[in-house]
Amino acid sequence: MSGHVVVAGGASGIGLATARLLAHSGFQVSVLDASRESLAGADAELRGGDALLLEADITDEDAVDEALDEAEETFGPPVGLVNSAGFARDLSFEATDAEGFREALEVNLTGCFITAKAVVLRMVDGGAVVNVSSVSGLRGFPGRIADAAAKGGLIAMTQAMAAELGPKGIRVNAVAVGAIDTPHIHQLHDAEMRRLWRDHIPQRRYGEPEEVAAAVHFLLSEAGGYINGHVLCVDGGFLAAGILRPD
Repeated sequence: MSGHVVVAGGASGIGLATARLLAHSGFQVSVLDASRESLAGADAELRGGDALLLEADITDEDAVDEALDEAEETFGPPVGLVNSAGFARDLSFEATDAEGFREALEVNLTGCFITAKAVVLRMVDGGAVVNVSSVSGLRGFPGRIADAAAKGGLIAMTQAMAAELGPKGIRVNAVAVGAIDTPHIHQLHDAEMRRLWRDHIPQRRYGEPEEVAAAVHFLLSEAGGYINGHVLCVDGGFLAAGILRPD
């Protein structure tokens, strides 16, 4: 597969690793991100690949449409989308207020819907969508009330999209990421939290953004051509493990 792929939230973390891999694998990549500072940093990372960086808030339909108009004018109709924009907070149920809950849903779920709809409507001859979700959308654990609701919703939306868009030649899948070593996770996980996560991951380490990018690349590619409505866990075996014996 080649052609134009949109990466929402592509200026940092998993999104940037994905944009970099795609841009250096023969894809034309449009990066949408709300952070001007992150876009400036991503520009250096993506040099040498075919990439366009665009400032856009994915919760703003007009801003997304305007950015995608420019992207389509530059690279032609999109054949792929990676929905990687989002954030997580480590807050208990009691400490989470309605405003914060709504914000998590707005960015992590509604924003993904807005971007997906705008990109899908621009696809001419089918394509592929990969939504970046989280293990918190598949298994409950403390501190992720709002994130779990949004990421679980994103997984359900992925499956509904796959069922509806499959006949139109558009595949829709998700990756559910575990503990990935990004700058955002460094802000959320202190040393004790990192030890706890490592103790419950069979591979005994955090994943790298490039490992998630490789999974996304596979789901976008022709090699994943008969995979639709699937949730691929990139979590070092975290969800499969259950209770682990001490080393």
